[in-house]
Amino acid sequence: NVSFDGDNLHVAAPQLHFLTGQPLGRLRDGATVVFLSQLTLLREDHVSVFRKVLDRLTVSYDVWEEKFRVTMGSSGPSASRLSAAAAETWCLDNLAISALGLSPERPFWLRFELRAEDPRNLSSVLGASGISLTGMIEIFSRKPRGDEQPWSLEAGPLRLSDLRTASGRRRRNG
Repeated sequence: NVSFDGDNLHVAAPQLHFLTGQPLGRLRDGATVVFLSQLTLLREDHVSVFRKVLDRLTVSYDVWEEKFRVTMGSSGPSASRLSAAAAETWCLDNLAISALGLSPERPFWLRFELRAEDPRNLSSVLGASGISLTGMIEIFSRKPRGDEQPWSLEAGPLRLSDLRTASGRRRRNG
């Protein structure tokens, strides 16, 4: 499900549940789990990249209240005291990719990728200055390792003129 707010494209995937399995087990053990996301806007040929946005979602779990806390990027917006479903929805609601420069009638594809990153690999992605684009590209360019859970969704061909307009969504040009 893709919507458009006039500037950005947003993904909605109510069927996507990523707070499960190993990531959920690590959270319930008191660890913080970092998910790396990538939104890619592809031209009508389904190969050429028009725009790409990489982001980080940091999820923690309060074992006493049994609620989740999510933060975007290193100091971006956050939400707390969320159920698993609400945390997943909040994450997707806050991911967006700019559609500026995309013709309303020209077909395009949108790809969403998400990975729960192994804490041992995070040093190549997260540094003192924030997210390393080189590290993120390397992670999304290789096949996931056995302990990394990947999720991938794709939609298209789409046209901006055909998309429903999202109202009340956070505007974020990326």
